[in-house]
Amino acid sequence: MTSLHFHLRPVALASALAMQALAAVAQTAPAAAEQGGTLATVTVEASADASAGGLTKPFAGGQVARGGRVGILGTQDNMATPFSITTYTNQLIQNQQAQSVADVLLNDPSVRTARGFGNFQELYVIRGFPVYSDDVAYNGLYGMLPRQYIASEFFERVEVFRGANTFLNGAAPFGSGLGGALNLLPKRATSEPLTQVSAGVQTGGEGFIAADIARRFGPDDSTGIRLNAVRRDGGTGIDNEKRDLSAFSLGFDWRSRNVRVSADVGYQDHTLTEGRPSVTPSSTLPIPRVPDAQSNFAQPWTYSSERDKFGTVRAEVDITDSVMAWAAGGVRRSTEDNVLANPTVTNVFGDTTGTRFSNTREDKVSTAEIGVRGKFNTGSVGHTVVASATTFDNDRYNAYAISAASLRNNIYFPFPSPYPIANGPGAFVGNLLSNPGLTDKINTSSLALADTMSFYDDRVLLTLGARRQTIEQTTFAYNTGLQTSDYDESKTTPVAGIVFKATPEVSIYGNYIEGLVKGNVAPTVANNLPVVNGGQAFAPSQTKQTEVGVKYESGGLGASAAYFDTKQPNFFIVNQVYGPNGEQRNRGLEFMLYGEPVKGLRLLGGLTLLDAEQVDTVGGLTDGKDVIGIPNQQFNFGAEWDVPGVPGFALNARLIYTSKQYANATNTQEVPSWNRFDVGARYLVDLGNSRLLTLRARIDNLFNKSYWASVGGTQGSNYLMMGAPRTFIVSGTIDF
Repeated sequence: MTSLHFHLRPVALASALAMQALAAVAQTAPAAAEQGGTLATVTVEASADASAGGLTKPFAGGQVARGGRVGILGTQDNMATPFSITTYTNQLIQNQQAQSVADVLLNDPSVRTARGFGNFQELYVIRGFPVYSDDVAYNGLYGMLPRQYIASEFFERVEVFRGANTFLNGAAPFGSGLGGALNLLPKRATSEPLTQVSAGVQTGGEGFIAADIARRFGPDDSTGIRLNAVRRDGGTGIDNEKRDLSAFSLGFDWRSRNVRVSADVGYQDHTLTEGRPSVTPSSTLPIPRVPDAQSNFAQPWTYSSERDKFGTVRAEVDITDSVMAWAAGGVRRSTEDNVLANPTVTNVFGDTTGTRFSNTREDKVSTAEIGVRGKFNTGSVGHTVVASATTFDNDRYNAYAISAASLRNNIYFPFPSPYPIANGPGAFVGNLLSNPGLTDKINTSSLALADTMSFYDDRVLLTLGARRQTIEQTTFAYNTGLQTSDYDESKTTPVAGIVFKATPEVSIYGNYIEGLVKGNVAPTVANNLPVVNGGQAFAPSQTKQTEVGVKYESGGLGASAAYFDTKQPNFFIVNQVYGPNGEQRNRGLEFMLYGEPVKGLRLLGGLTLLDAEQVDTVGGLTDGKDVIGIPNQQFNFGAEWDVPGVPGFALNARLIYTSKQYANATNTQEVPSWNRFDVGARYLVDLGNSRLLTLRARIDNLFNKSYWASVGGTQGSNYLMMGAPRTFIVSGTIDF
């Protein structure tokens, strides 16, 4: 308890100030009623975005919702949007005991989780393209969430958008998201009071305790507050690996007849000690045999630590019955401190070399958005017109130190090495670790305009629009602080989408949409050596995507199928020089299945078939070869079954399969396919006096399979990440 008190002390003041602000808002509500008449009766649900409609309703079975946010087009029904989206609900998050975004995305066949370059950042690969965790949106705003790991207590739902999306969301500021986007919806107070306490433990000894408390008050329950806090501490299923997490969030919302406001403050302190690192294979040898699932070849002095504070606000105003305006903004302040030692395999016996890589980083992020949406008719044609303007600023401060001494180890028989000096002769140092210097400034802004036209009693919906995006980036040299590169470029990204509702149960759709991100910045280190042009910023990257698909929802069953084709420039390192090397073309088919086709049986999963090939490579040497780290098949399927005759008791199971991947551009290094089987159970117990106890148990990787789960993540990289070992998780939740 002492540790919990210590870690949450910085947010105690923030929560006290927030409570005072909320009280002030509540006191002004009667005055607003006196000026404008009695407040309209509002049916309050878990509206995450201060919108009039609130969250989309859950689909049959409650694991996914009927729709989600489609960027500036707003929240849309799945059957009425010309894009592929899936929204995972809090019911699924809780029942599967998900601890992070990656845990939720284990249900999605179009997504695989990898790792950032040389660190422990969660990285999500959608349709073969990365989405960095710092490009995950929070209530529609980029850059607000912790950069390396996002605790599940921060979000009500996880929205997965598949495909290019620059028109809809603006360019992802940290350089990813060309194949999809993730948006997390914060928690809001519901109409009924909520007091929920959870506790649990998992393999390795990690325990947790969490609280979720919500109340509504004021005239017509117009004001809401929701508090979430969690503390996790202890070992994981991997030998000697330990996690320390303290997280806290406070969400507010207030409504009148024509105004809706919501706000969030959050804090996270996350440290991973002796985390199992990624492994770089030798360029001249086959892929090494994977070690035992629970083994750990990390050095005992390695760690990754990050502390984040953020706040957001969003408001909507109904100007007339058919015109609504909105505004949103947010800030984040983050600090990171890492000491890493990522091994490179040197022979078939598993011997490795490496260096100590220390890094400190600070981020200052601010963002804002304004927009207006209106509806009108021209004859028999309905129009929903939307206009939006956004701005984003990030100042990044960085420092690093690479030891000169080479670390020896073995991935099959690991042993500790002495802590090497990182600033001695032959070491590489950039800025001061104790005082990181400014290395990057990113500024983006955009203007967007779109019109969704409806024909034939809304059976045909046509969306046309464009976004003018400006990206400015300036980089500064380590040690000297001198400017090394600078660009300021603007591009227009259009969109065209159409939906044809063939029947109430079937929608056919198609779209053309483009993606745009800031230019890649050459990494400072690769293969344990400095990159010759480290820090160089390249021009923005653009993709073009076409997609067609069909969606079906009837009764308790939903399904979809889609074909997509996307192309983007390919960047990677050749002879320690980073730069563009041809293009990457991803084509594929996606199939999704979800719902509750029969009472008591819930299904969720699908299949993705990917053809990701290299084109226009230098000299045509690898044209037609598979892109590093992208499998041809991804399959996920889960089922949950209410056991007949035992009220409140349910069993669940999930199968995940990923086909082989390649770890080099010539496709001579093959990483085997893998599959994993998870099982679980939950049981509801009525304790009386309006108290309900939910017991949950889960075993991930039931057969304790050892496998290389991913290859790379950042473009052109080939580091290997191991899958987690068999992990048993048990928890209990009491609703008072």
